[in-house]
Amino acid sequence: MKITITPLLIILSLSTNLFAQDSDYSQIEKTVSYYLDGGTNNDFETLKKAFHPEAKMKYIRGENYTEVNALEFFQKAIKPGPKQNRTSIVEQINIAGNAAHARLRIDYPSFYFIDYMNLLKINGEWKVVNKIFYRKSKTSNK
Repeated sequence: MKITITPLLIILSLSTNLFAQDSDYSQIEKTVSYYLDGGTNNDFETLKKAFHPEAKMKYIRGENYTEVNALEFFQKAIKPGPKQNRTSIVEQINIAGNAAHARLRIDYPSFYFIDYMNLLKINGEWKVVNKIFYRKSKTSNK
């Protein structure tokens, strides 16, 4: 028996994969938006929607490697108050099956953060499982 693959079948197959990728991209954007919006608005309940309960945050303090539970850190750090004076952008999202990576930039008046978020699709939902970041002071041109 000879199997023939028609151009229509190829197009349908490709469009299904593209739709799934686009859907995942939108879901990842939504997940990291919980993190960004929660931080900007000092809203821990919104921020925690982005993270798996066991998510880790890893960073360098001084010259020392530091690793903490992300939600425990943010629960202590975020206090009710006025909206943060910052802007944020999702610079990049890369997806490979049920794993993804997002690069975010958060700008404050005198410094900025670059956040690298690793996400996994767990039970059909994208969650941040690991965050590393870099903080950079802005220099004045005066």
